[in-house]
Amino acid sequence: MGWFEGFEDRRFGIAGAEPGFALRVRIGGRADAPPLLLLHGFPQTGAMWHRVARHLAPHFRLVIPDLRGYGESDKPDDAPDHAAHSKRRMAADLHALMLGLGHAEYRVAGHDRGARVAHRLALDQPRAVRRLALMDIAPTLDMYEATDRRFATAYYHWFFLIQPAPHPESMIGRDPAHYLHWKLGGWGTVDRRFFEAEALAEYERCWSRPETIHAACEDYRASAGIDLEHDRLSREAGERIGCDLLLLVGARGVVHALFDAPALWRAQCAGRVEAHALPAGHYLAEERPDEVAGHLLAFMR
Repeated sequence: MGWFEGFEDRRFGIAGAEPGFALRVRIGGRADAPPLLLLHGFPQTGAMWHRVARHLAPHFRLVIPDLRGYGESDKPDDAPDHAAHSKRRMAADLHALMLGLGHAEYRVAGHDRGARVAHRLALDQPRAVRRLALMDIAPTLDMYEATDRRFATAYYHWFFLIQPAPHPESMIGRDPAHYLHWKLGGWGTVDRRFFEAEALAEYERCWSRPETIHAACEDYRASAGIDLEHDRLSREAGERIGCDLLLLVGARGVVHALFDAPALWRAQCAGRVEAHALPAGHYLAEERPDEVAGHLLAFMR
């Protein structure tokens, strides 16, 4: 099957977002099947789902956006509290996207940053999100509050990218390709050859843009500030994920090594939590696409 063969690749204006704001979205699969929203992580785009999408397309209506600030999606203007890049704002984009496509209820799977957006989406839109899959994360609030030397060393970028602009942007911008490949080779990755050439070309093209680097930094600045405020308020209000949850982690990854992610998610979910550790590093969908697709297919159906 060719590169996203049979998928429409378009820009979609987002109701309720900044004037003229649009996301780049790939849409494919069976038109009469249940909708499944697939969300990418840092420093990638929706291209990370290509191999998984080939397996899922006969069974779901797939919606694969680039998150705001990433890939070919628009880059919002900054806000003093970084709210324009908050997970709540990103989740609102995606709910508006799904409603605009005619999907009042849908399933969601997210990896890395996309999984954090998916978590917020499930909290803010509990009637819409019917099933939730999270890949290689523990809850953001728990990860920050458990920070120690091991975590800060392995996830140093959480603390580097949140430094005031333009310091991290300038440092990364001197050699964007080096930084991109350094990140893609980390977190338990032992062989980068599993990344598809088409996906790598897209990552390199998009990451080379200064506005993408800045938006990614703003994403992390939001996570260390306004996102934590939202998470604390949700916990104080007793909000929990209402649907069943599938958790996939990489057995060679940082999350599996440093956190009891299944226990942390069970504390935040009122539904059933199914958890699996796959023989992989962080980039599960590209290193183990057949297994990821199999778990998603069994869980989402």
